[in-house]
Amino acid sequence: MDVLTELLTTDFRPLDRKAADLYLSAVAQVKPDALAQPTPCPDWTLHGLLRHQVSQDQGFAAAARGDGARLSAWHGGDLGDDPYAAAKASLDLVTEAFAAVPLDAGLVLPEIRDGGPFPAALAISFHFVDLVVHAWDVAAAIGAPWEPGDDLLTASLKVASIVPTDDREPGTAFAPVVPSDDAAPKNRLLTLLGRSPSWSR
Repeated sequence: MDVLTELLTTDFRPLDRKAADLYLSAVAQVKPDALAQPTPCPDWTLHGLLRHQVSQDQGFAAAARGDGARLSAWHGGDLGDDPYAAAKASLDLVTEAFAAVPLDAGLVLPEIRDGGPFPAALAISFHFVDLVVHAWDVAAAIGAPWEPGDDLLTASLKVASIVPTDDREPGTAFAPVVPSDDAAPKNRLLTLLGRSPSWSR
């Protein structure tokens, strides 16, 4: 079975929830005075990155409900006065939406390639990788540990490997690959997703 076929026949929803917990554990450590800190995503401060993920959660939730083509659904994230509460609320929203969608349903994702539609199984895998790598982005920005576990790493590496080079955009979860000979799974994942494992504040 090739990797794409495996992804299309895998229910990523339990892994997505575990990735959400990993992400939230990093966000819970963010202090208000850290929100202006730079992140491994060069265009975003920590505030911008957290807001981006809230927007992505809302966009994926809209896509799962059949409303993904509306671009405003992907850009309305608001952290309010409590970034952690905003992150948790948006993740609860997308988890609920994913739970209700058939895995073979077509989800429109306007920020990926031609927008799709993509099978829901694959779309959920994209959201999953988004959470795993943005958890590292947040952790790196505040000097916190990032321990995704073997199951999240193995699945993330499979998803990261199927995104073609010409479909990658700087500043996104699927950024252009950083050349590296490092075979350690965590570092290999980061380089596949356009991050330098040695990045520091």
